Amino acid sequence: MASLALSQLLLAMTLLRLELESTFVPTVQSELKPSAGNSGQQLNQNNGVGELALVSSYVQLEFPNRTLPQQLPENLTLPAAWTSLRPRMLIALGLTTECRDKHDGIQFCFCRPGYLWNAALCSLYPTCHSDVRSESDLCRCLSFHGPVSGYCQLLPPVPANLTLDSQLPSDTLNLILKTAEATNLKWYLQHPDNHKRIYLRPGTNVFQMSTQGQSGLHIASLSRYWTGTYMSIFEAQGFRWRLHRVVQVPLKKEEVVQLPDKLSVSCAASTGFQLSCCIPHTKLNYTALWSPREGSQASLYNTSDSQCLVLTVQRCPAADTTYTCTLHSPNLLPLVAPVSITIIQDGDTTCPEDFSVVAWNVTKAGFVAQAPCPVNKRGVVKRLCGSDGIWGPIQNSCTEAKILSLCLEAQLLLEGQGTPDEEVPRILKELQEQVGVASTPSDLREMLHTVTFLANVVAETRTELTDSALKDLLTTTDKILDGNISSLWTLAQAQEPSMGSDFLAAVETLVHSLDPQQHPFFFSSSNVFLQSQLLRHTSPSGYQMSFSAWPLLQARIPWHSLAPLVHNGTNVSITSLVLQKLDHRLPSNYIQGLWNTPYTTPGLILVVSITADGQAFTKAELLIDFEDMNGTRHCVFWNHSLHQGQGAWSDKGCQVHEANASTATQCLCRHLTAFSILMSQHTVPENPTLDLLSQVGVGASILALLVCLVIYRLVWGVVVRNKVAFFRHVALYNMVICLLVADTCFLGSPLVPSGHHSLFCLVTAFLCHFFYLATFFWMLAQALVLAHQLLFVFHQLSKYLVLSLMVILGYLCPLGLAGVTLGLYLPPRKYLWEGKCLLSGDGVMLHTFSEPVLAIVTVNALVLVIVVLKLLRRSPSEGPPSEKRHALVGVFKALLILTPIFGLTWGLGVAVIFDPDSLVSQYAFTILNSFQGVFILVFGCLTDKKVLEALRKRFRFRGTQSSSCALSLATNETHTSGHSKERSEHASYEERMAD
Repeated sequence: MASLALSQLLLAMTLLRLELESTFVPTVQSELKPSAGNSGQQLNQNNGVGELALVSSYVQLEFPNRTLPQQLPENLTLPAAWTSLRPRMLIALGLTTECRDKHDGIQFCFCRPGYLWNAALCSLYPTCHSDVRSESDLCRCLSFHGPVSGYCQLLPPVPANLTLDSQLPSDTLNLILKTAEATNLKWYLQHPDNHKRIYLRPGTNVFQMSTQGQSGLHIASLSRYWTGTYMSIFEAQGFRWRLHRVVQVPLKKEEVVQLPDKLSVSCAASTGFQLSCCIPHTKLNYTALWSPREGSQASLYNTSDSQCLVLTVQRCPAADTTYTCTLHSPNLLPLVAPVSITIIQDGDTTCPEDFSVVAWNVTKAGFVAQAPCPVNKRGVVKRLCGSDGIWGPIQNSCTEAKILSLCLEAQLLLEGQGTPDEEVPRILKELQEQVGVASTPSDLREMLHTVTFLANVVAETRTELTDSALKDLLTTTDKILDGNISSLWTLAQAQEPSMGSDFLAAVETLVHSLDPQQHPFFFSSSNVFLQSQLLRHTSPSGYQMSFSAWPLLQARIPWHSLAPLVHNGTNVSITSLVLQKLDHRLPSNYIQGLWNTPYTTPGLILVVSITADGQAFTKAELLIDFEDMNGTRHCVFWNHSLHQGQGAWSDKGCQVHEANASTATQCLCRHLTAFSILMSQHTVPENPTLDLLSQVGVGASILALLVCLVIYRLVWGVVVRNKVAFFRHVALYNMVICLLVADTCFLGSPLVPSGHHSLFCLVTAFLCHFFYLATFFWMLAQALVLAHQLLFVFHQLSKYLVLSLMVILGYLCPLGLAGVTLGLYLPPRKYLWEGKCLLSGDGVMLHTFSEPVLAIVTVNALVLVIVVLKLLRRSPSEGPPSEKRHALVGVFKALLILTPIFGLTWGLGVAVIFDPDSLVSQYAFTILNSFQGVFILVFGCLTDKKVLEALRKRFRFRGTQSSSCALSLATNETHTSGHSKERSEHASYEERMAD
């Protein structure tokens, strides 16, 4: 440890053995230096001759080289202080302390075996407490620098006994330290893998007890992470002692990982397979054995955190077999992990090989196929083979190894391992670096769990965060709320509904724990805004805060709420936090009085806290201004204790204080928590009668449309006699087909498993969107053809050109619009309505369906106006041939009848949006939209004279009416297609339109 350039080795002699005699021989071979305060026995001048005594002294011996002499000088000179005493003779010399010069010129001293530093001396040198590696040296001191010099002293017998008062394996651990006196007792755990010494403090799993004569350490819910050397370090009899006890916690059965845990094998497709049995690395000596072993080979391989025994079965067994992995360890019960193998027989329903994400082998129906996660991820990938032989969605539970590690460290910190002041900032810093690599719902869940664990640690230990630690937290929060990771929330919350509420509570706790010395503190990002500063005085206007979030938000705490806190120099800090997008991640729960109506939130949450002299205050008036709010408004806060801990919006203590002529809303709340504002969604409330009416109407419309197609097919040859009639009937035929397919998909959508993971659900929603759009585009095509024939009477249309343009307009345009919608909104998982296989109402429905339909309705209305004006101004010479003119007049009549009905339907839809509580509007809207197919059949065919005449002639029935049914049917279908689309959208469109 000393530099090679040094030429001296220092030794401290602190224990001398003297024989008291009448003679004394002074021979000087080395210089003797007395210490500033010796701690040995004082030599009694009255002692008799021949008695022995132990005395202590400090001696510095200098040698020309670094080699310790085999023998020390026999004749040494005693200190000058002893020269006044009667002559004595030194008969023995013992060394206690060895010092060496470090390369920087500082002496480094340590005790020799059997000796120890005095605890009082160690307390003068804080660096001495940092290292306890040596069994015989609990304190390494630079003791010969400073006002008091010292040396190691002879250790008395150990004044304590550390025993293990529990029988392992067990779920609990009890260590008892028996001692008559023990002060400054601390417990540590040294892990066997990295030899890191971890401080143990009271936590959820760690309990410390102390009674007269003994102290105890209790560990509950033992796991392998509590394996290691337990140390108790305490002071007694003037020394610091360390006692230790090695504890080995055996593995539990659930820690043995089988991959897969069950398997179905097709012997025809594969002659062999592999089974893995993995356990975490442990100091316990486990041996693994697979059985049966016939026709197989076993091999062992290690990963960074586990060791696995792999069984390679080379021949497919003839019948179903259970393979067993048995783990043995001395003095412990064996761990048994069975894996059942099912042989696929001829005639069994199976799912074929597939290579989605990973390679899926042939699997028997009803079995869950399993595959390992990629490198640096933990967990398994699973996929269910359905009873019909169709692969189900992939369930990816893989988690980044580093994220799992951070979550485990945070959990152990909460349980009682580690120092929060050091560990919380470190984990927060490393966590924010991992947000960018999160790619699965499991990654998101583990990150949020990590933040929750840290918040609980901070709350229980009253840890104060530094500004850098808080910045890491807010950066992590901003990334978690960002749109790039929002697609993971839906899948994660399906498994853990309270995840958003727990995350909000954790962020609140951590933000409020900022060290007062770090004020003022400001943070701004796309999703997180924070202002935290000290309040020096109050003013009549109170404390005001504003944020550049959208919608704009301002808040104010009146002066009368703050005045009582700001007195006599009280240190008052106010922290205000705005979180965007998190409100959409909270469960849609409301207290009684609000739950009857669904609501939406403006996309932000305001959190305000007041701290005075380290004490948090929850009662204060807060005025909040929300801008650009529409609809019925409620001022609310998030109550974490409602709905069995999932949380819910509550208006208790909050009210709409003022709503001015504009759209701004002011809330007045008399407590501090997480605030937002609720706006009523313009959707039809859940009403079983309306739902039943809608389903019956859709079913009746489907039957009516089928009848229309049959009738239309029967009378085709009669009614199609020119180009105008041909174009009209082509448009009619395609409109009926589109509306029929759309209604069928809409009616069957509740039967399809919902969610973005379901291919059938995505296909159903896409078909509904596409065919409803196509219905309106074919109506537009028919209207444009009518307008052309009226405006350009003598211009002959090319049949194939017009038909091609109609197909492009009727199918390619809506297909392009539906495809763009799918491409834009599917990746961020905003395409589907939550819980339904319909187009999402979160702005998607409005922009990709409602707006195009409104545009088409507007064009049709203009065509209708043109038709009316043209017919009113028509001269005899302008008219087309009589039959052609008859067809045009029929189209006009149909549009004239159906367009107002269509407009009325949409008018009722708008009325429902602005007055959701009106039952009259809701029932009228449902009826007109649900029975469109029936209206088409009745008003388009059954009351049309020409259709009845054509049917009479075909079936040889008598009839006298002569009218263009097919023509009316075409235009009626045009209008009713649009209107039927409206009906079919009652449950989907109306709800989405509300958003």
